[in-house]
Amino acid sequence: MLRLAAASLAGTAIEFYDFFVYGTAAALVLGPLFFPTFSPVAGTLAAFGTFGVGFVARPLGSILFGHFGDRRGRRPVLVASLLLTGASTVAVGCVPSYGSIGVAAPVLLLVLRFLQGLGLGGEWGGAVLLTAEHAPAGRRGLWSSFPQIGPAVGFLLANGVMLALSATLTDAQFAQWGWRVPFWVAGALALGGLWLRSSLVESPRFLEIDDHARVPLAEVVRDHWRLVLLTAGALSVGYAIFYAVTTWSLAYGTERLGVGRTEMLACIMAAVVVKGSLTPLVALLSDRYGRRPLCLLGCAAAALWMFPMVALLATGAPLLMFLGFLGALLAFVTMFAVLGAYLPELYEPRVRCTGAAVGYNLGGVLGGALTPIVATALAEHGGRVPWGVGAYLTGVALFSLGCFALLPETRPLAVAVPEPAIG
Repeated sequence: MLRLAAASLAGTAIEFYDFFVYGTAAALVLGPLFFPTFSPVAGTLAAFGTFGVGFVARPLGSILFGHFGDRRGRRPVLVASLLLTGASTVAVGCVPSYGSIGVAAPVLLLVLRFLQGLGLGGEWGGAVLLTAEHAPAGRRGLWSSFPQIGPAVGFLLANGVMLALSATLTDAQFAQWGWRVPFWVAGALALGGLWLRSSLVESPRFLEIDDHARVPLAEVVRDHWRLVLLTAGALSVGYAIFYAVTTWSLAYGTERLGVGRTEMLACIMAAVVVKGSLTPLVALLSDRYGRRPLCLLGCAAAALWMFPMVALLATGAPLLMFLGFLGALLAFVTMFAVLGAYLPELYEPRVRCTGAAVGYNLGGVLGGALTPIVATALAEHGGRVPWGVGAYLTGVALFSLGCFALLPETRPLAVAVPEPAIG
Protein backbone atom coordinates (compact mmCIF):
# COMPACT_ATOMS: atom_id res chain seq x y z
CA MET A 1 0.00 0.00 0.00
CA LEU A 2 2.81 2.43 0.80
CA ARG A 3 4.51 1.90 -2.57
CA LEU A 4 1.21 2.18 -4.41
CA ALA A 5 0.17 5.31 -2.52
CA ALA A 6 3.58 6.92 -3.09
CA ALA A 7 3.44 6.21 -6.83
CA SER A 8 -0.09 7.61 -7.06
CA LEU A 9 0.93 10.72 -5.13
CA ALA A 10 3.98 11.30 -7.32
CA GLY A 11 2.06 10.88 -10.57
CA THR A 12 -0.80 13.10 -9.45
CA ALA A 13 1.68 15.74 -8.27
CA ILE A 14 3.37 15.77 -11.68
CA GLU A 15 0.12 16.13 -13.60
CA PHE A 16 -1.17 18.87 -11.31
CA TYR A 17 2.20 20.61 -11.61
CA ASP A 18 1.53 20.78 -15.34
CA PHE A 19 -1.96 22.18 -14.74
CA PHE A 20 -1.01 24.69 -12.05
CA VAL A 21 2.03 26.12 -13.77
CA TYR A 22 -0.31 27.36 -16.48
CA GLY A 23 -2.54 29.07 -13.92
CA THR A 24 0.41 30.90 -12.38
CA ALA A 25 1.67 31.98 -15.80
CA ALA A 26 -1.85 33.16 -16.72
CA ALA A 27 -1.95 35.34 -13.61
CA LEU A 28 1.53 36.81 -14.18
CA VAL A 29 2.50 37.05 -17.87
CA LEU A 30 0.23 35.40 -20.44
CA GLY A 31 -2.09 38.40 -20.81
CA PRO A 32 0.52 40.88 -22.10
CA LEU A 33 2.33 38.24 -24.17
CA PHE A 34 -0.62 36.63 -25.93
CA PHE A 35 -3.30 39.34 -25.75
CA PRO A 36 -1.27 42.58 -26.09
CA THR A 37 -4.04 44.49 -27.88
CA PHE A 38 -6.30 44.18 -24.83
CA SER A 39 -6.35 46.45 -21.81
CA PRO A 40 -4.51 45.02 -18.74
CA VAL A 41 -7.75 43.82 -17.13
CA ALA A 42 -9.14 42.45 -20.41
CA GLY A 43 -5.83 40.71 -21.08
CA THR A 44 -5.95 39.04 -17.67
CA LEU A 45 -9.55 37.97 -18.30
CA ALA A 46 -8.57 36.52 -21.69
CA ALA A 47 -5.64 34.64 -20.12
CA PHE A 48 -7.97 33.27 -17.43
CA GLY A 49 -10.34 32.30 -20.25
CA THR A 50 -7.69 30.01 -21.74
CA PHE A 51 -7.06 28.78 -18.18
CA GLY A 52 -10.77 27.91 -17.89
CA VAL A 53 -10.68 25.86 -21.11
CA GLY A 54 -8.62 23.28 -19.25
CA PHE A 55 -11.48 22.80 -16.80
CA VAL A 56 -14.02 22.44 -19.59
CA ALA A 57 -11.84 19.71 -21.10
CA ARG A 58 -11.52 17.79 -17.84
CA PRO A 59 -15.03 16.21 -17.87
CA LEU A 60 -14.40 15.17 -21.48
CA GLY A 61 -11.16 13.56 -20.35
CA SER A 62 -13.10 11.81 -17.59
CA ILE A 63 -15.48 10.37 -20.18
CA LEU A 64 -12.71 9.30 -22.53
CA PHE A 65 -10.31 7.83 -19.98
CA GLY A 66 -13.12 6.69 -17.70
CA HIS A 67 -14.47 4.52 -20.52
CA PHE A 68 -11.15 2.70 -20.77
CA GLY A 69 -10.71 2.67 -17.01
CA ASP A 70 -14.03 0.85 -16.55
CA ARG A 71 -13.52 -1.39 -19.60
CA ARG A 72 -9.78 -2.13 -19.57
CA GLY A 73 -8.54 -1.25 -16.10
CA ARG A 74 -7.35 1.64 -13.98
CA ARG A 75 -3.62 1.18 -14.61
CA PRO A 76 -3.50 1.95 -18.38
CA VAL A 77 -5.34 5.23 -17.73
CA LEU A 78 -2.52 6.45 -15.50
CA VAL A 79 0.11 6.01 -18.21
CA ALA A 80 -1.91 7.51 -21.08
CA SER A 81 -3.10 10.55 -19.10
CA LEU A 82 0.41 11.33 -17.86
CA LEU A 83 1.84 11.19 -21.40
CA LEU A 84 -0.85 13.49 -22.80
CA THR A 85 -0.61 16.09 -20.03
CA GLY A 86 3.18 16.12 -20.00
CA ALA A 87 3.57 16.50 -23.77
CA SER A 88 1.02 19.31 -24.04
CA THR A 89 2.61 21.18 -21.12
CA VAL A 90 6.07 21.10 -22.70
CA ALA A 91 4.50 22.34 -25.93
CA VAL A 92 2.98 25.37 -24.15
CA GLY A 93 6.49 26.46 -23.23
CA CYS A 94 7.42 26.44 -26.92
CA VAL A 95 4.54 28.53 -28.29
CA PRO A 96 5.78 31.86 -29.74
CA SER A 97 4.15 35.02 -28.43
CA TYR A 98 1.57 37.16 -30.23
CA GLY A 99 4.34 39.48 -31.39
CA SER A 100 5.96 36.63 -33.36
CA ILE A 101 3.05 34.77 -34.99
CA GLY A 102 0.00 36.93 -34.32
CA VAL A 103 -3.39 35.42 -33.59
CA ALA A 104 -2.05 31.88 -34.07
CA ALA A 105 -0.31 32.22 -30.67
CA PRO A 106 -3.44 32.42 -28.48
CA VAL A 107 -5.13 29.77 -30.67
CA LEU A 108 -2.25 27.34 -30.06
CA LEU A 109 -2.36 28.20 -26.37
CA LEU A 110 -6.06 27.38 -26.29
CA VAL A 111 -5.59 24.00 -28.02
CA LEU A 112 -2.73 22.94 -25.75
CA ARG A 113 -4.61 24.00 -22.64
CA PHE A 114 -7.53 21.87 -23.81
CA LEU A 115 -5.21 18.86 -24.17
CA GLN A 116 -3.81 19.51 -20.69
CA GLY A 117 -7.30 19.40 -19.24
CA LEU A 118 -8.17 16.29 -21.22
CA GLY A 119 -5.22 14.42 -19.70
CA LEU A 120 -5.86 15.63 -16.17
CA GLY A 121 -9.51 14.61 -16.46
CA GLY A 122 -8.34 11.00 -16.74
CA GLU A 123 -5.59 11.24 -14.15
CA TRP A 124 -7.62 11.78 -11.00
CA GLY A 125 -10.00 8.88 -11.57
CA GLY A 126 -7.26 6.39 -12.35
CA ALA A 127 -4.93 7.38 -9.51
CA VAL A 128 -7.57 7.61 -6.79
CA LEU A 129 -9.42 4.46 -7.79
CA LEU A 130 -6.28 2.36 -8.03
CA THR A 131 -5.37 3.39 -4.48
CA ALA A 132 -8.88 3.23 -3.01
CA GLU A 133 -9.61 -0.21 -4.47
CA HIS A 134 -6.40 -1.66 -3.04
CA ALA A 135 -6.89 -0.12 0.42
CA PRO A 136 -8.44 -1.98 3.38
CA ALA A 137 -11.94 -0.68 4.12
CA GLY A 138 -11.10 0.58 7.62
CA ARG A 139 -8.22 2.73 6.35
CA ARG A 140 -9.52 3.63 2.90
CA GLY A 141 -9.79 7.31 3.79
CA LEU A 142 -6.15 7.47 4.90
CA TRP A 143 -4.62 5.64 1.93
CA SER A 144 -6.85 7.37 -0.59
CA SER A 145 -5.68 10.75 0.70
CA PHE A 146 -2.20 10.26 -0.80
CA PRO A 147 -3.30 11.12 -4.35
CA GLN A 148 -5.15 14.07 -2.82
CA ILE A 149 -1.82 15.40 -1.51
CA GLY A 150 -0.61 15.42 -5.13
CA PRO A 151 -2.31 18.71 -6.07
CA ALA A 152 -0.61 20.51 -3.16
CA VAL A 153 2.79 19.06 -4.09
CA GLY A 154 2.24 19.92 -7.74
CA PHE A 155 1.24 23.45 -6.85
CA LEU A 156 4.30 23.92 -4.65
CA LEU A 157 6.59 22.56 -7.37
CA ALA A 158 5.06 24.83 -10.02
CA ASN A 159 5.10 27.93 -7.90
CA GLY A 160 8.49 27.12 -6.36
CA VAL A 161 10.03 27.14 -9.83
CA MET A 162 8.12 30.33 -10.70
CA LEU A 163 9.19 31.93 -7.41
CA ALA A 164 12.86 31.09 -7.99
CA LEU A 165 12.74 32.51 -11.51
CA SER A 166 10.81 35.58 -10.41
CA ALA A 167 13.34 36.30 -7.65
CA THR A 168 16.44 35.84 -9.82
CA LEU A 169 15.41 37.27 -13.20
CA THR A 170 14.56 40.80 -14.22
CA ASP A 171 10.97 41.51 -15.33
CA ALA A 172 12.16 41.63 -18.94
CA GLN A 173 13.99 38.29 -18.70
CA PHE A 174 11.03 36.66 -16.97
CA ALA A 175 8.61 37.88 -19.66
CA GLN A 176 10.95 36.98 -22.52
CA TRP A 177 11.94 33.42 -21.60
CA GLY A 178 11.85 32.79 -17.84
CA TRP A 179 8.15 31.89 -17.69
CA ARG A 180 8.75 29.10 -20.23
CA VAL A 181 11.22 27.15 -18.07
CA PRO A 182 8.62 25.56 -15.73
CA PHE A 183 6.76 24.21 -18.79
CA TRP A 184 9.94 22.59 -20.13
CA VAL A 185 10.66 21.06 -16.71
CA ALA A 186 7.35 19.18 -17.09
CA GLY A 187 8.97 16.88 -19.67
CA ALA A 188 11.54 15.53 -17.20
CA LEU A 189 8.90 15.16 -14.49
CA ALA A 190 6.61 13.20 -16.84
CA LEU A 191 9.41 10.73 -17.64
CA GLY A 192 10.01 10.23 -13.92
CA GLY A 193 6.31 9.64 -13.35
CA LEU A 194 6.14 7.02 -16.09
CA TRP A 195 9.03 5.17 -14.50
CA LEU A 196 7.31 5.19 -11.09
CA ARG A 197 4.05 3.89 -12.52
CA SER A 198 5.61 1.11 -14.59
CA SER A 199 5.57 -1.27 -11.60
CA LEU A 200 1.96 -0.73 -10.49
CA VAL A 201 -0.47 -3.64 -10.58
CA GLU A 202 -4.13 -3.54 -11.57
CA SER A 203 -6.86 -2.91 -9.01
CA PRO A 204 -8.15 -6.16 -7.43
CA ARG A 205 -11.66 -4.70 -7.31
CA PHE A 206 -11.60 -4.19 -11.08
CA LEU A 207 -10.36 -7.74 -11.65
CA GLU A 208 -13.31 -9.09 -9.63
CA ILE A 209 -15.88 -7.51 -11.99
CA ASP A 210 -17.37 -10.21 -14.21
CA ASP A 211 -19.63 -8.05 -16.35
CA HIS A 212 -17.92 -4.83 -17.41
CA ALA A 213 -20.09 -1.97 -18.61
CA ARG A 214 -20.18 -1.78 -22.41
CA VAL A 215 -20.76 1.98 -22.46
CA PRO A 216 -19.99 3.27 -18.94
CA LEU A 217 -21.12 6.83 -19.67
CA ALA A 218 -24.55 5.62 -20.81
CA GLU A 219 -25.02 3.71 -17.55
CA VAL A 220 -23.86 6.69 -15.49
CA VAL A 221 -26.29 9.03 -17.27
CA ARG A 222 -29.15 6.56 -17.02
CA ASP A 223 -28.69 5.27 -13.47
CA HIS A 224 -26.55 7.82 -11.64
CA TRP A 225 -27.34 11.22 -13.17
CA ARG A 226 -28.61 12.64 -9.89
CA LEU A 227 -25.49 11.50 -8.06
CA VAL A 228 -23.23 13.06 -10.70
CA LEU A 229 -25.01 16.42 -10.45
CA LEU A 230 -24.93 16.38 -6.65
CA THR A 231 -21.23 15.55 -6.48
CA ALA A 232 -20.41 18.21 -9.07
CA GLY A 233 -22.36 20.84 -7.14
CA ALA A 234 -20.88 19.73 -3.83
CA LEU A 235 -17.29 19.93 -5.07
CA SER A 236 -17.64 23.29 -6.81
CA VAL A 237 -16.86 25.21 -3.59
CA GLY A 238 -13.51 23.46 -3.18
CA TYR A 239 -12.42 24.43 -6.66
CA ALA A 240 -13.71 27.97 -6.19
CA ILE A 241 -11.75 28.40 -2.97
CA PHE A 242 -8.54 26.88 -4.26
CA TYR A 243 -8.39 28.89 -7.47
CA ALA A 244 -9.55 32.09 -5.79
CA VAL A 245 -6.55 31.74 -3.47
CA THR A 246 -3.93 30.41 -5.87
CA THR A 247 -4.82 32.09 -9.17
CA TRP A 248 -7.18 35.07 -8.83
CA SER A 249 -5.58 36.49 -5.68
CA LEU A 250 -2.15 36.27 -7.29
CA ALA A 251 -3.28 38.44 -10.18
CA TYR A 252 -5.27 40.77 -7.87
CA GLY A 253 -2.38 41.24 -5.46
CA THR A 254 0.22 41.99 -8.11
CA GLU A 255 -1.96 44.13 -10.41
CA ARG A 256 -4.37 45.95 -8.08
CA LEU A 257 -2.52 46.06 -4.76
CA GLY A 258 1.01 46.45 -6.09
CA VAL A 259 2.38 43.54 -4.04
CA GLY A 260 5.47 41.94 -5.56
CA ARG A 261 5.25 38.56 -7.31
CA THR A 262 7.68 37.03 -4.84
CA GLU A 263 5.70 38.12 -1.77
CA MET A 264 2.37 36.94 -3.20
CA LEU A 265 3.74 33.55 -4.23
CA ALA A 266 5.40 33.08 -0.84
CA CYS A 267 2.15 33.82 1.06
CA ILE A 268 0.12 31.43 -1.09
CA MET A 269 2.72 28.67 -1.00
CA ALA A 270 3.03 28.83 2.79
CA ALA A 271 -0.73 28.31 3.15
CA VAL A 272 -0.65 25.41 0.66
CA VAL A 273 2.17 23.73 2.65
CA VAL A 274 -0.02 23.67 5.76
CA LYS A 275 -3.01 22.46 3.76
CA GLY A 276 -1.04 19.62 2.15
CA SER A 277 0.50 18.46 5.41
CA LEU A 278 -2.91 18.21 7.10
CA THR A 279 -4.51 16.13 4.33
CA PRO A 280 -3.68 12.65 5.78
CA LEU A 281 -4.82 13.68 9.27
CA VAL A 282 -8.20 14.90 8.04
CA ALA A 283 -8.60 11.76 5.92
CA LEU A 284 -7.83 9.61 8.96
CA LEU A 285 -10.60 11.42 10.85
CA SER A 286 -12.98 10.46 8.03
CA ASP A 287 -12.22 6.77 8.68
CA ARG A 288 -13.39 7.28 12.25
CA TYR A 289 -16.17 9.86 12.02
CA GLY A 290 -17.38 9.59 8.43
CA ARG A 291 -16.88 11.36 5.10
CA ARG A 292 -20.07 13.43 4.94
CA PRO A 293 -19.78 15.19 8.35
CA LEU A 294 -16.34 16.53 7.46
CA CYS A 295 -17.57 17.76 4.08
CA LEU A 296 -20.48 19.58 5.72
CA LEU A 297 -18.12 21.12 8.28
CA GLY A 298 -15.73 22.31 5.56
CA CYS A 299 -18.55 23.92 3.56
CA ALA A 300 -19.92 25.74 6.59
CA ALA A 301 -16.44 27.01 7.50
CA ALA A 302 -15.93 28.23 3.94
CA ALA A 303 -19.21 30.15 3.96
CA LEU A 304 -18.17 31.91 7.17
CA TRP A 305 -14.61 32.72 6.07
CA MET A 306 -14.91 34.18 2.56
CA PHE A 307 -15.60 37.78 3.63
CA PRO A 308 -12.74 37.80 6.18
CA MET A 309 -10.45 36.30 3.53
CA VAL A 310 -10.99 39.08 0.97
CA ALA A 311 -10.69 41.72 3.71
CA LEU A 312 -7.33 40.29 4.80
CA LEU A 313 -6.19 40.07 1.17
CA ALA A 314 -7.06 43.73 0.56
CA THR A 315 -4.62 44.84 3.29
CA GLY A 316 -1.67 43.82 1.12
CA ALA A 317 0.20 42.85 4.31
CA PRO A 318 1.96 39.47 3.81
CA LEU A 319 1.13 38.03 7.25
CA LEU A 320 -2.54 39.02 7.06
CA MET A 321 -2.87 37.73 3.50
CA PHE A 322 -1.32 34.43 4.61
CA LEU A 323 -3.84 34.12 7.45
CA GLY A 324 -6.70 34.78 5.03
CA PHE A 325 -5.44 32.15 2.60
CA LEU A 326 -4.78 29.66 5.40
CA GLY A 327 -8.31 29.86 6.77
CA ALA A 328 -9.75 29.31 3.30
CA LEU A 329 -7.51 26.33 2.57
CA LEU A 330 -8.24 24.74 5.96
CA ALA A 331 -11.92 24.78 5.03
CA PHE A 332 -10.96 23.37 1.64
CA VAL A 333 -8.89 20.48 2.99
CA THR A 334 -11.66 19.48 5.42
CA MET A 335 -13.72 18.61 2.35
CA PHE A 336 -11.22 17.51 -0.27
CA ALA A 337 -9.00 15.33 1.91
CA VAL A 338 -11.79 12.75 2.13
CA LEU A 339 -12.84 12.71 -1.53
CA GLY A 340 -10.37 10.01 -2.55
CA ALA A 341 -12.44 7.58 -0.49
CA TYR A 342 -15.85 9.27 -0.62
CA LEU A 343 -16.40 9.51 -4.37
CA PRO A 344 -15.39 5.92 -5.24
CA GLU A 345 -17.63 4.63 -2.44
CA LEU A 346 -20.61 6.51 -3.90
CA TYR A 347 -20.45 4.72 -7.28
CA GLU A 348 -20.79 1.03 -8.09
CA PRO A 349 -17.50 -0.57 -9.27
CA ARG A 350 -18.51 -1.26 -12.90
CA VAL A 351 -18.93 2.47 -13.70
CA ARG A 352 -16.83 3.92 -10.89
CA CYS A 353 -13.98 5.28 -13.01
CA THR A 354 -16.36 7.21 -15.25
CA GLY A 355 -18.92 8.31 -12.66
CA ALA A 356 -16.55 9.48 -9.92
CA ALA A 357 -14.23 11.28 -12.34
CA VAL A 358 -17.04 13.00 -14.28
CA GLY A 359 -18.64 14.27 -11.06
CA TYR A 360 -15.26 15.43 -9.75
CA ASN A 361 -14.31 17.28 -12.92
CA LEU A 362 -17.74 18.81 -13.54
CA GLY A 363 -17.27 20.43 -10.14
CA GLY A 364 -14.08 21.89 -11.58
CA VAL A 365 -16.02 23.52 -14.41
CA LEU A 366 -18.51 25.07 -11.98
CA GLY A 367 -15.96 26.21 -9.42
CA GLY A 368 -12.49 26.33 -10.98
CA ALA A 369 -13.10 27.56 -14.53
CA LEU A 370 -15.46 30.38 -13.61
CA THR A 371 -13.97 31.68 -10.36
CA PRO A 372 -10.87 33.56 -11.67
CA ILE A 373 -12.96 35.15 -14.44
CA VAL A 374 -15.93 36.10 -12.24
CA ALA A 375 -13.71 37.28 -9.39
CA THR A 376 -11.59 39.45 -11.71
CA ALA A 377 -14.71 41.07 -13.17
CA LEU A 378 -16.28 41.65 -9.73
CA ALA A 379 -13.09 43.09 -8.26
CA GLU A 380 -12.69 45.50 -11.18
CA HIS A 381 -15.97 47.24 -10.29
CA GLY A 382 -15.48 47.28 -6.53
CA GLY A 383 -13.41 49.29 -4.09
CA ARG A 384 -10.13 48.32 -2.50
CA VAL A 385 -11.85 45.49 -0.61
CA PRO A 386 -13.47 43.17 -3.20
CA TRP A 387 -16.64 42.42 -1.23
CA GLY A 388 -18.33 41.17 -4.39
CA VAL A 389 -15.81 38.34 -4.60
CA GLY A 390 -16.53 37.43 -0.98
CA ALA A 391 -20.27 37.35 -1.70
CA TYR A 392 -19.75 35.17 -4.77
CA LEU A 393 -17.58 32.65 -2.89
CA THR A 394 -20.00 32.57 0.05
CA GLY A 395 -22.86 31.84 -2.34
CA VAL A 396 -20.91 28.95 -3.91
CA ALA A 397 -20.18 27.56 -0.44
CA LEU A 398 -23.86 27.60 0.54
CA PHE A 399 -24.83 25.94 -2.73
CA SER A 400 -22.28 23.16 -2.14
CA LEU A 401 -23.44 22.77 1.45
CA GLY A 402 -26.93 21.99 0.17
CA CYS A 403 -25.57 19.42 -2.27
CA PHE A 404 -23.47 17.67 0.38
CA ALA A 405 -26.53 17.56 2.65
CA LEU A 406 -28.32 15.47 0.00
CA LEU A 407 -25.49 12.92 -0.35
CA PRO A 408 -25.36 9.80 1.84
CA GLU A 409 -22.64 8.64 4.21
CA THR A 410 -20.43 5.87 2.80
CA ARG A 411 -17.85 5.08 5.49
CA PRO A 412 -17.65 1.28 5.89
CA LEU A 413 -18.89 -0.03 9.23
CA ALA A 414 -16.89 -2.30 11.51
CA VAL A 415 -18.53 -5.29 9.83
CA ALA A 416 -18.44 -5.83 6.10
CA VAL A 417 -21.30 -4.22 4.20
CA PRO A 418 -22.06 -4.18 0.49
CA GLU A 419 -20.60 -1.23 -1.42
CA PRO A 420 -23.41 1.28 -2.05
CA ALA A 421 -24.72 2.04 -5.51
CA ILE A 422 -27.18 4.90 -5.61
CA GLY A 423 -28.71 6.73 -8.51
